[in-house]
Amino acid sequence: MRRIKLTIEFDGTLFAGLQIQEQGERTVQGELEAALAQIPGAKAKIYACGRTDAGVHALAMPVHYDSQDSIPSDKIPFALNSLLPSDIRALAAEEVDPLFHARKSCAWREYRYRILQRTMPPALERTRVWWIPQSLNLVPMRHALEYFLGTHDFAAFAVREGSGNAAEPRARLEERSTVREIYKVHLEVRPAEGNGREIWLEFVGSGFVRGQVRSMVGTLVEVGLGKRDSNNIQALLEGGRRSEAGKTSPPQGLYFLRAGYAPYPRSG
Repeated sequence: MRRIKLTIEFDGTLFAGLQIQEQGERTVQGELEAALAQIPGAKAKIYACGRTDAGVHALAMPVHYDSQDSIPSDKIPFALNSLLPSDIRALAAEEVDPLFHARKSCAWREYRYRILQRTMPPALERTRVWWIPQSLNLVPMRHALEYFLGTHDFAAFAVREGSGNAAEPRARLEERSTVREIYKVHLEVRPAEGNGREIWLEFVGSGFVRGQVRSMVGTLVEVGLGKRDSNNIQALLEGGRRSEAGKTSPPQGLYFLRAGYAPYPRSG
């Protein structure tokens, strides 16, 4: 038996998320396991680095599975891609230590959120970005973004299962830890195709609670629209409730970028 680390890319538009759902909806895990079941010797059970919600995309998501097949590692992506639907692709595969675990061994994860700021809504990018026609003031957004750096309790940005934007008492959320460390935050402005601009918000952290990135982005957008003071982020991190933070941003702008299995390099 050998353990295979697989790196996958997927378009989350038509998926109900990464993890298999009780309702039998289409998921990334379900499609991957269905493909693996067609490879003799492969165990049709995958373990992912993290989970993504419906509509969220991934550029390089690590997963692992165990197998007794004899396919050379560099040929596995070709075999899987011949069996997978076109909105999932295996990018790379390698044999790893039997103790490796895609999620438990992970030291950090990186996400990007794309905002398209222009007057007219997009046609081609409608499932790839959050379109915001209003002007965003990036100065207070950059200031607010810095508050997320370091170790904090992100209970105010955690979304419970099936709750949307519903508030959950901090005491209940603390039954499962909502403390995470953010190593890097970044805001980048890029020209958009045609006209307007794209705003990329990037986060690197030890891990992220359910809905955290989208809740942080929704709150930052409220800062950029002048609906919230940038200093309010600190208050939310010190004891806020989910109902006091911004709305959860739509899923289509969020991308899982990559994960690392060595400590994240610290600057300075």
